[in-house]
Amino acid sequence: MNRTFEATIEKRDKWYIGWVDEVPGAFSQSKTIKEVQDNLREAVQLILESQRELRDTGISGKIIKKQIQVQV
Repeated sequence: MNRTFEATIEKRDKWYIGWVDEVPGAFSQSKTIKEVQDNLREAVQLILESQRELRDTGISGKIIKKQIQVQV
């Protein structure tokens, strides 16, 4: 399954700094935009895989899903 995320990339001096707001912890920096994009793609993939593995391991008992509201 493919998903699309929006990356924010900012030029700071000689470096490009990038992050994905939708995926906390997905940050990167590099000398080129392409490298930042590649690094962010890998970071998002690894973070989401890790979250799935953590979610799927050790689940036992009744699972309850509820919507919560957060003010941002």
